Amino acid sequence: MNDRKHILIINTGGTIGMTKSEEGYKPDAENFSRLLHRMDALMALEMPLWDITRTEEILDSSNMTVEDWNDIGRRIADVYDDYDGFVILHGTDTMAYTASALSFMLEGLSKPVIITGSQIPLCEIRSDGRDNIIASLLIASSGRVNEVCIYFGNRLLRGNRAIKYSADGLIAFVSPNFPTLAEAGITISYNDVYLRNRHEGEFRYVPFKNIPIGVIKVFPGIQFELFEAIMTEQLKGVVLETFGAGNIPQQGGGKLLPIIEKAYSNGTVLTVCSQCPQGTVSLGTYETSSALKKVGAVSGKDMTTEAAVAKLYYLFSKGYDKEKIKTLMGQDMRGEMS
Repeated sequence: MNDRKHILIINTGGTIGMTKSEEGYKPDAENFSRLLHRMDALMALEMPLWDITRTEEILDSSNMTVEDWNDIGRRIADVYDDYDGFVILHGTDTMAYTASALSFMLEGLSKPVIITGSQIPLCEIRSDGRDNIIASLLIASSGRVNEVCIYFGNRLLRGNRAIKYSADGLIAFVSPNFPTLAEAGITISYNDVYLRNRHEGEFRYVPFKNIPIGVIKVFPGIQFELFEAIMTEQLKGVVLETFGAGNIPQQGGGKLLPIIEKAYSNGTVLTVCSQCPQGTVSLGTYETSSALKKVGAVSGKDMTTEAAVAKLYYLFSKGYDKEKIKTLMGQDMRGEMS
């Protein structure tokens, strides 16, 4: 009896599957599939059985949209019972956004979804893609992981805790507010205490609606009044990236607060995240942040902006009212906040 796990690889695009051309690197799904089938390591008995499929359009991840997130989620949901785990090949630019989105839209997930890619295409001699694919398949078949993760540069990270750290380094992602879930050295060493437990409830796929959501980054001298025009009833959610623990400039804050009050009365949910990769938002700790709390903003605590955006999409897509969304934005749902 063959007890090898069965993993589905879903190729969405990105550097890992690109081929050199006269115009530079470009996606080439057919050549990439041939390269995978020629990798002796992937055929070893120690490896799981695997199939490969691809999204309809192979993308540079900077072109990823809500519809593409839904496509990936739907492909997992359609064959969820047929596989023991999933490996998603993805470009690095928006990998953390996709990881966060999948962590919310795949309700009751009790199987591994490992997202990986590379900084150097698989067709090149020094590609980091080989190890990333091999390790991702081993992790997906280990029986230890039951959540959406990013594997990159010998580290397994919770997907909705990761951010892209380097545009050209082989350690491209970090998890500034949550420990590494596993590290690959001579063996793959798991930090079991930080892994999410297997979910015993029913699995459900929740597609995202294309909700109008914005991100505003505070900077010295920002003219908040320029954003007033977009604070209409159509704008459902805003992530405000503030200084430190949730601080805004007092000089500009006098113009921001009426805008936020207007947005709040229009039904917009405003979530405050920090520009600092490490640390947490604590509204009211400083005078310059207490005003945000008074006008209805909710603290995103130590959520990444990527997770906050994905969570807003998810909660609005569930059809919750504004007050419930505000409450849930401040509560941990998928391990996205402490």
